[in-house]
Formats: sequence, C-alpha cells, structure tokens
Amino acid sequence: MCGNNMSAPLPAIVPAARKATAAVIFLHGLGDTGHGWAEAFAGIRSPHVKYICPHAPVMPVSLNMNMAMPSWFDIIGLSPDAQEDEAGIKQAAEHVKVLIDQEVKNGIPSNRIILGGFSQGGALSLYTALTTHQKLAGVIALSCWLPLRTSFSQGAISGVNKDIPILQCHGDCDPLVPLMFGSLTFEKLKSLINPVDITFKTYSGMMHSSCIEEMMDVKKFVDKHLPPVD
Repeated sequence: MCGNNMSAPLPAIVPAARKATAAVIFLHGLGDTGHGWAEAFAGIRSPHVKYICPHAPVMPVSLNMNMAMPSWFDIIGLSPDAQEDEAGIKQAAEHVKVLIDQEVKNGIPSNRIILGGFSQGGALSLYTALTTHQKLAGVIALSCWLPLRTSFSQGAISGVNKDIPILQCHGDCDPLVPLMFGSLTFEKLKSLINPVDITFKTYSGMMHSSCIEEMMDVKKFVDKHLPPVD
C-alpha cells in the first residue's frame, strides 16, 4: 500500500447537462459511499451544475468497535462532550480543500461551489467552510453538527466565508444525531457568521435520513445560490 490514508475511489459524479458553471461537492455519512447521494442529486439536478460525491477512505472507527468502514475521520463518541479526532478532522478538511481546488482548476471558481454533506460529511463540510481561505457559495449541512466547536473563538470568524449562506436541516426524530445537536450547532453558527445567512429547517417524523421535502429545499438553495451565468 502506498499513498496516504485519504486514498479512496474516484468520486461519483453527476455531470452538468450543459457546460458546468457551478458545482456541488457533497460528502456522505459514516459507513456510506457517494453513490446514493449522486443518485439523489441526479433527481433534482440543475443543468449547469456538476455534482461531485466523493467516497471516504476506509478506516477503523472507534465508535463501531474499531471496525473498518468508510469514514472521513474517527468518531470516538456521539455525546456533545465526547473526545474528537482533531488531527483526523483537520486532515480530512485539507482533503476537501484539494477537491475544491481541483474544480477551480477545471474552470469553476470557488465562489460558484457549494459544499455540503450528511451527518459526518455535513460536519466536515461545516468545519471546512469555516476554516478554508476558499470563498464558497454556500453550505448544505444535513443531520449534522459542528466538529471542534470549542476551537472557534467567541465572536465572528474573520475568514472569507463569514457571510456564507448555510442551509441546515435536521429530522425531529433523529436517534443517532439528535435534533438537540442541530439546535446547538445552529446557535453556535449564529455566533460565528452573519445569522441572517443561516436557515435551519426541521422535518417532522424524519429520522437519521433524508426526505423528498428536504431534497426540494436543497434544490431551492442550490438554485438560489448557484444561478445560471449564461
């Protein structure tokens, strides 16, 4: 084996129906792959948008008795005060920044890229957006939390994304990442970026999953913040 532990198969991609002038990079949850989300985005695609759904590398996960599975970083526990894999989270964020840079090289400016994810992938997308020097068009944060939240000083972040639009969504019956985590994350985000830029939506009866109503809200968010340029 050679290369670093972020080596993984090439992303699942839904190409733009015409020339791609914008992109969505969406990160799946623990133990999943990008294929299911690519299928979901294929159903709500906008013709000028390219959808990139990378696959996490396989690694042992402490929460699951060190069983190896696709994971962006190690998860030690799911309580709000659980120890976090700081080094792994930061390394994963650097990997995501490389993905963004690749699209910039492909001709899509970073401010025409929305970063998003579900659960662990949503957590990573939030952390990356708040720490990168790449100006992004928005963040889609589904059923997730803000990792390393205590590493952010009190008050607004000073980076290029201090006014970034965020769509945060959560099911009110989520047994894995409880709605309380989403609410606490929403409150923390309001202290870090302009509160008017954050939309927090909850879905009645939704568990740790997605639903058609949520995906339509995602589509509206993408269409609003990545409009056609031609």
